[in-house]
Amino acid sequence: MIEFRSVRKTYPDGTNAVERFDLVIPSRTTTVFVGSSGCGKTTLLRMINRMVDPSSGFVSIDGKDVATSDPVKLRRSIGYVMQSSGLLPHRKVADNIATVPLLTGVSKAEARARALELMDTVGLDRAFADRYPSQLSGGQQQRVGVARGLAVDPNVLLMDEPFGAVDPLVRNDLQDELIRLQRELGKTVVFVTHDIDEAFKLGDQVVILKKGGEIAQLGTPAEILSEPADDFVANFIGAGRGRRALRVEQTPTGPIVVDGDGRAAGVLTGPVAVVDAAAAQGTTAATTKAAASHDAAGAPAQGGSTR
Repeated sequence: MIEFRSVRKTYPDGTNAVERFDLVIPSRTTTVFVGSSGCGKTTLLRMINRMVDPSSGFVSIDGKDVATSDPVKLRRSIGYVMQSSGLLPHRKVADNIATVPLLTGVSKAEARARALELMDTVGLDRAFADRYPSQLSGGQQQRVGVARGLAVDPNVLLMDEPFGAVDPLVRNDLQDELIRLQRELGKTVVFVTHDIDEAFKLGDQVVILKKGGEIAQLGTPAEILSEPADDFVANFIGAGRGRRALRVEQTPTGPIVVDGDGRAAGVLTGPVAVVDAAAAQGTTAATTKAAASHDAAGAPAQGGSTR
């Protein structure tokens, strides 16, 4: 468990990056910090591994104040994945993954064996082990970054907009891969993004932040979608613009889901027979049942994690 207690961060120039922040992050779950630039989400993430120290208050992991830990040892015990992957360009893929195990005293043979195992874990062909980062695609580099973050089998994995620099198709694949890994490994993941759809897809717990690290709303994706705390949250998640107001419309080829502006948002892949029957009655309940069927089908933007 990670806990933030009365945390503040003020920089020497007087900037208040975080005014006051209190939060408990449950173990073996994915918590997503989401908000616009300057809301303090990355600052909060980096407080966990002491890349940033709070001006007041404290951050603890499993009841131990991180300020009492040696920062180097702490960082080596926590996985960290960043947006640009942060790979060492002059080192081969396997060597990049093995960096932290080697620093902690693991032999070269053991570290390489672990690197190859992790390449399997993140879905990266072992044939890439002796290539350099520049010889990989952006998505492949990010997989290497995730593998490196998992190299010492950490309990905590920090991810700072790790998929923000890749194209949408690759990003979706990487998100799916993270969901799979979390189901298998059960880490305590803290994920930073500015993309609310990504937050809803990945997060067991989503923290929507305002400027100064103020929590605008905390909850599961389903809770936030069904009951936005205020107009700020409604606008941030798109509900205030009708983006989340989905309904089912019948077409000659079958039912589709459209947003509040009438634009196609998806198709139904669940038990459409129930939807069709309800829609034929032309009742308000038809839309409600259809929306429920759409949720049950697993639309990422509509529901919480199934993990």
